[in-house]
Amino acid sequence: MTDFHDLLIRPDHLYSTPRLVVFDWDGTLADSTGRIVVAFQEALASLDHPPLADEAIRGIIGLSLANAIAELFPDAEDAFRDALAQAYHRCYFANEEPVALYPEAETLLGTLGEAGCLLAVATGKSRRGLDRALAQTGTADYFHHTLTAEETRSKPHPAMLEGILDYTGSRAHETWMVGDTDFDLLMGRNAGTHAIGITHGAHPRERLAAARPDWLIDRLAQLHDGEWRPSASDARPAV
Repeated sequence: MTDFHDLLIRPDHLYSTPRLVVFDWDGTLADSTGRIVVAFQEALASLDHPPLADEAIRGIIGLSLANAIAELFPDAEDAFRDALAQAYHRCYFANEEPVALYPEAETLLGTLGEAGCLLAVATGKSRRGLDRALAQTGTADYFHHTLTAEETRSKPHPAMLEGILDYTGSRAHETWMVGDTDFDLLMGRNAGTHAIGITHGAHPRERLAAARPDWLIDRLAQLHDGEWRPSASDARPAV
């Protein structure tokens, strides 16, 4: 059993500067989980399908779209799944409001880059969606490599992360995988990297803790300030 409190304290083996830090995008660097939920609900409505609970949709964020739809509708016909995927893309890209980064995200990227870290993105988004988000936020130049679920296998399979390791010439033990879903953490564990969960995104902290991350953080700045000290209000039962 993992003591939840232990996950809130930075492990000693993470104090050394990593060679490579791989970030998920939605819910990790970008405050975008809400717009994903809205687009999914709009897509369902366009097909005259009843809405799902928002939490159900948040629960599949991080997977490729095809895998996410299959998870939500395991018994649906292929025609419905294809129509829903097309409707989701249509609704998501109809929202032209620029995506917002979390407040500490760009400062963190700059700090890690100045420290000599290679930076990458591993996301369940489409390539079109990621490229638009990078352009909107002006962050493309921070990253040495990016991979999407369209270009490899969906999380939690390690292929996406392994592709980034190969491209950057990095080894798993000198790499951090940072994400807001258990799919990110399980991908990191499957690839042999350090897995760091952040609680401000799609999945609740209890679900993240169950994936046994090396570290669980509430703020992106904790990745470089190392100043987190759990308070009494943070106490949780063992999971």
